[in-house]
Amino acid sequence: MNLENYELLQVSESATDEEIKEAYERLKAKYNEEKWQDGEAGNNAARMLGKIEVAYNEIMQERKETQQQTSGSNAFDEVSACIRSGDIPRAQQLLDGFNERNAEWHYLQSVVFYKKNWMNESKKQLEIAMQMDGSNPKYREAYDKLSSRAQYTQQTGGAQNINPNPVSDEEQMGGNWCANCANMCYTFLCVNCLFNLCCNCH
Repeated sequence: MNLENYELLQVSESATDEEIKEAYERLKAKYNEEKWQDGEAGNNAARMLGKIEVAYNEIMQERKETQQQTSGSNAFDEVSACIRSGDIPRAQQLLDGFNERNAEWHYLQSVVFYKKNWMNESKKQLEIAMQMDGSNPKYREAYDKLSSRAQYTQQTGGAQNINPNPVSDEEQMGGNWCANCANMCYTFLCVNCLFNLCCNCH
């Protein structure tokens, strides 16, 4: 990324394509008017016109190439591979590089958030995925199981790091193991399996 191009157009690298175009058109109109001035002022405006033209074209071309590289199933497969290998920072970095964020993007972002133990954020991303592609059963199944996981957390007092083998916990505490606890444990295990293996579905 050539940051000088963004500086010439007086925008940040996080600006949208529309914001960049607006800045380009504004500066173009400004220097078009100033280039008719006498002396160095006019010459400088003419030079700036050429510079902003080059900067704008380079930025848009770079963004187009980036979008082509980070769109489609191959890019999603790379994110999935990172999640499966446990490289969550790399998975997040890849997701951040997408210009177009479709339902599958939000689904994978949900999985990354889940791996970070950010349950509310994970749930919100799944909701967006379902809004964008309500016919995909994978998103609905993940959402239902994540909701069950959240309910289980509430029932256990909001514990975040729960031992998925409650029999051992129960034996240590000297209590009785009930069917209710077994059901909640099963739900927890299902959710873990879902997000551990979710990316194998692609």
